[in-house]
Amino acid sequence: MTEIIIVDDHPLMRKGLALALDAEAEFNVSGQMSSAEEALEDIDELEPDLAIIDISLPGMSGMELVKHLQARKPDIKILVVSRHDETLYAERAIRAGARGYIMKLEAGDVIVRAVRQVMRGGIYVSDEINERLLMSMATGGRERITQSPLEVLSDRELEVFELTGHGSSTRDIAERLHLSVKTVESYRARIKKKLNLESATELMKHAVQWVESESAT
Repeated sequence: MTEIIIVDDHPLMRKGLALALDAEAEFNVSGQMSSAEEALEDIDELEPDLAIIDISLPGMSGMELVKHLQARKPDIKILVVSRHDETLYAERAIRAGARGYIMKLEAGDVIVRAVRQVMRGGIYVSDEINERLLMSMATGGRERITQSPLEVLSDRELEVFELTGHGSSTRDIAERLHLSVKTVESYRARIKKKLNLESATELMKHAVQWVESESAT
């Protein structure tokens, strides 16, 4: 029996994932958490074989949770499930220690297949992302760095940058990521500094262009 925990701040998403997985005889969802902090608090008691984690969580981000779990419980396999475009986040999630990345829009049978592949020791990503990961390995990561200078951004900064590129306002981003408006403004200020951008308008233009170019590759 594979013991699984689900970390997602959307109750309906947690319930849907749990129903799909509990329907399979070899899976048991032993814990459902709404935050990274809650997951870290319960992880020792539950001792799961696999953690399914959303990227956008209140407080600590899902990507940071992946890194913490890798450090504390290296034997736990991790599958990231997210609404974020996989072309922007899948490679970063795998590098952080996840064994798979799937979009939340995927059907239940795809999620079950992904869990089985990860539990067998494999990595589950789409064919497109798999090809990009192999290309990045073959070129020592040089191609990816050439395509995107945004390796300098932290995981949370990248989330803010991506949402900015989709036209979200500071308040919209704050609500989406469960942050204060002031915190989002601080992230944007750091992004501008790291990318040598002078103004909010320049940040918006750069973010839109990047999102469009990444989605097209």
